[in-house]
Amino acid sequence: MKNEFPVLIAEDNPVSRKLLEKTLVKAGYEVVCMENGRKALEKFNDRFFPIVLTDWMMPEMDGVQLCRAIRANVSAASGYVFIILLTAKDSKGDIITGLEGGADDYLTKPFHPGELIARLNTARRILELEKSLRKANKEIKILSITDPLTRAYNRAYLNDHLPQEIKRSIRYNRPFSLILCDIDHFKKVNDTLGHLAGDQALKKAVESIRKSIRSDVDWIARFGGEEFMIILPETDIKGATLLGERLRAEISRIAIEFEGKKTSITASFGVSGFGPSTPDKKISPDSMIAVADAALYQAKKEGRNRVKASMM
Repeated sequence: MKNEFPVLIAEDNPVSRKLLEKTLVKAGYEVVCMENGRKALEKFNDRFFPIVLTDWMMPEMDGVQLCRAIRANVSAASGYVFIILLTAKDSKGDIITGLEGGADDYLTKPFHPGELIARLNTARRILELEKSLRKANKEIKILSITDPLTRAYNRAYLNDHLPQEIKRSIRYNRPFSLILCDIDHFKKVNDTLGHLAGDQALKKAVESIRKSIRSDVDWIARFGGEEFMIILPETDIKGATLLGERLRAEISRIAIEFEGKKTSITASFGVSGFGPSTPDKKISPDSMIAVADAALYQAKKEGRNRVKASMM
């Protein structure tokens, strides 16, 4: 089984290069070898390598130059790169120069294969730790922008990203719509079956909505209590209204069961949208929400479990 951290080797001496490759492959590493720093950098730019093993003295681009180039170009999103410098230079000044150039570790030639593998295992432990930290940070970020109950985006995310979506649609002269959804008589669900059943109703409603919208374009945020906002870039008001009808029908089929009791839910929808002909001065997050809210109020006034739309 291959090690999950592939190694890029930059070594101009063919004998040393073959020895390095053989040693690392035997230890279970995936290895790609290049004969100088310039070609190694080209390969690195084509494919990310978390471990780079480079000779110091090479034609065209030496090991320290390669270190600096990798540090200057690598994206933090890709992950950390652990660089080991192979060198016949062993003076303190040379070692400091190499480390300051971006190397994490160094190994003096001629090296013992066991020592090389030990250094690589140290690199792997550091990279595994860095990987787990990046995963934890990603999870923390997700938690900071999502509603803990429904996993829809939260109000803070909505406040940050709705203006961006609207500005983008105006800039590119594209249609844009949003839907405000409110679960009908939600207090009755809580009073009849309890708050845990109410939580179940909200989660099922969001799951139903998420299945019906485009996962790579549209998104849903919890606007408040039992209200949700569905953001629909590249969608005119006619398309948004049709989607609202589909969502209304889907939610009306949701069954809530809790402790032997059963109930169903419905939802009302208010839709607002603009197109290329809508004057820019009329369009803002607040105005769009106000129009959708007024349409939602009309849907409730007319008996709930229905969709009402209004153009900006």
